[in-house]
Amino acid sequence: MAGNLFHTITECTDPGRTFLRTPEGSAFTYGDMLELSGRYANALRALGVRKGDRVAVQTGKHLGCIWTYLACLRLGAIYLPLNTAYTAAEIDYFLKDAEPSVFIRDASGGNARPAALEGSDAAVETIGAKGEGSLERKAAATSTELSTVACESGDLAAILYTSGTTGRSKGAMITHENLRSNALALVDVWRFTSDDILLHALPIFHTHGLFVAINTLLLSGGAMVFLDRFDLDRVLAALPEVTTMMGVPTFYYRLLGDPRFNRGLVRNMRLFTSGSAPLSAEVHRQFEERTGHAILERYGMTETNMITSNPYYGERRAGTVGFPLPGVEVRIADPATGTPLPQGEVGVIELKGPNVFKGYWRMPEKTAEEFRPDGFFITGDLGYMDPDGYFTISGRAKDLIISGGFNVYPAEIENALDALPEIVESAVIGVPHPDFGEAVTAVVVTRGGEPADEAAIRRALEPVLARFKLPKRVVNRDVLPRNAMGKVQKKALREEYASLFSK
Repeated sequence: MAGNLFHTITECTDPGRTFLRTPEGSAFTYGDMLELSGRYANALRALGVRKGDRVAVQTGKHLGCIWTYLACLRLGAIYLPLNTAYTAAEIDYFLKDAEPSVFIRDASGGNARPAALEGSDAAVETIGAKGEGSLERKAAATSTELSTVACESGDLAAILYTSGTTGRSKGAMITHENLRSNALALVDVWRFTSDDILLHALPIFHTHGLFVAINTLLLSGGAMVFLDRFDLDRVLAALPEVTTMMGVPTFYYRLLGDPRFNRGLVRNMRLFTSGSAPLSAEVHRQFEERTGHAILERYGMTETNMITSNPYYGERRAGTVGFPLPGVEVRIADPATGTPLPQGEVGVIELKGPNVFKGYWRMPEKTAEEFRPDGFFITGDLGYMDPDGYFTISGRAKDLIISGGFNVYPAEIENALDALPEIVESAVIGVPHPDFGEAVTAVVVTRGGEPADEAAIRRALEPVLARFKLPKRVVNRDVLPRNAMGKVQKKALREEYASLFSK
């Protein structure tokens, strides 16, 4: 298949079937989706948006954002979702870099023009929680009729900015074929059909909630229950009505912490998936004991969408991210040379396939750095493949700890810590040390908030970890710092504890 992703969406949908409903009682069919995306596309076109133009969006999780995303597909425009937590300075950087034709912000904050757009022709519009935004008003006054713009499979559908923890943020250019191929692979691997009802509680400024969830749902012709955020009470109320849920580990921690969450509540469910951050083996075990469902963990990133998945049928192996998706080739390589490594050895994860992005926006040199000469993309994640073909993530290359000349992979130590009965969750970081270069340091959350007994924890780990891997310090916290997708912010922890071993 080639061309505009929206053409594929329309081939997979029945106008009379339900596409989306909210807990508040709103409901939309696929026919409504076609009409609303047409209205929003006509509103954007009236603002001057043409094929190849960027439309930047920083709002809460509102229905208008879905219609805008689909409208951009139909126009051949490039959708640019921005995290609601970004500061004004960060937004100015993104707007200067992307040069959008339209910037859409939340109606609750007004439509003040950002400094980065002063002197430009870009329009500033709003979308609101109750449909009160200026773009929504414009869309309501336009026609539903629109001919979807023809696109090539390699044309851009979206730009997603990476976190920029090692330098200025990079805009990953995602094509129509990247999105289509990945969503169709997930429909197949995860057995999605038009009978599915997806519980959607993820943010939609990120690849997980926007592309993995919504595109997969659209290309299966299923329905979704759309929550504006993860709210425990509303999730528990919705679970008996749905068949699938995509989440991050934090969702599952919170569900397990509520006694109302039990087997009876999920009797209609067929699939729970987890991603965006590592899921501990202990949470995997507890969840299966409580519900009878094994969470299906998978692996992906901004530049590639989904890469691997545990099997739908077969063992969903805790602590692993499963096998490559159909059409995706994955290898483990030496980080410095790119030489493929033997099975079981830890190296950098590299891949090639139709899901791999086109490059970084206006950064040809950086793009070239991230690909091997044979076309494999260098993820920067460390991992290995076991004898059964399951892949395991050891951590980010930047999170690798070199202590006394030995390489230490945080995930191995975190798994050992999380298996201890007194530990709820952990994060292992490298902290500057005058003798070892870096010292292995464990930051833990304990059950009941009791102070961790460092000596007892080290004794418990001694039988399972080499001495150089044992934490030199164990630090207590009430919670671990996380981003909006539930990923632990190790950079923040390294900065906080940078002077822990200072003399």
